[in-house]
Amino acid sequence: MRPLAIGELAGIDAYEALRDGYRARVMALKAHRRLAVGERVTLVFENRETIRFQVQEMMRVERLREPAKIQAELDVYNDLVPGDAELSATLLIEITEAGRIRAELDRLIGLDEHVFLALGDRRVRARFDEKQLDEERISAVHYLRFPLGADGAARLADPGVPARVAIEHPSYRAEAGLPPALRASLVADLARDPEPLLAPPAGGGVGDARSAEVFASGRVRARRPDRPAGGGHVVVEPIEPVASLLEADAALSAELLEVVKRQAREVMARYGRCRVLTELHAHELRWHVFAPEA
Repeated sequence: MRPLAIGELAGIDAYEALRDGYRARVMALKAHRRLAVGERVTLVFENRETIRFQVQEMMRVERLREPAKIQAELDVYNDLVPGDAELSATLLIEITEAGRIRAELDRLIGLDEHVFLALGDRRVRARFDEKQLDEERISAVHYLRFPLGADGAARLADPGVPARVAIEHPSYRAEAGLPPALRASLVADLARDPEPLLAPPAGGGVGDARSAEVFASGRVRARRPDRPAGGGHVVVEPIEPVASLLEADAALSAELLEVVKRQAREVMARYGRCRVLTELHAHELRWHVFAPEA
């Protein structure tokens, strides 16, 4: 599933006029994507449309208008968009007794090792966001992924294969089958990106060419592409068109490679992996720097 691009977001002023109808559409989508597993744990399965709503609401509450700040938040939220042959979910631990919250959460330390998606006789263990994990504490909200692979995706799409989420923590044991509507929604996600629920009006988006620019120095710029191929995707290119490296003078070549290295270091620091691809066309020379899906 493609990460979200800044051009797919509405600016906060335009969003206010769209919000009521858009929110109703998102709530209708999420109604089929919630799964209670026992009395205290709920999973909400995410896709790029549920994440887009979270970003838009965050922009509205924080009154974010600057493209650079919006892009920084978008990079964080894009970590929640599922990759290919993968499911993504937010896990909520719901404890209503205020005085018992800390004690009950402490009982669930180590939960990240005990959540599974069972597809027939195959069990897929959830991968929790490592940035949230602490050996001595646990939060009430966790982000996790189920890496299905081709076999798991095929099993999920087969209605003859039972599908359920199981939690087997010593202090919390529960399981829940995937209802048909939820399962159908997840299968659709694996087949293609969901239909967009929000179309920013002309002139009301935040993704014009200038706002997509994240860095410029001398004769070189780095910008966000319209269709990112992975985490932190930036395009590094000369500001003035150059057809090939052979036509670039030594100073421009050095500047281009320095910016490529700078962006690659940022992607590596954030995602722990990086891919750099060179693209050559008539009168165009550019590098793509991004974290490929794991």
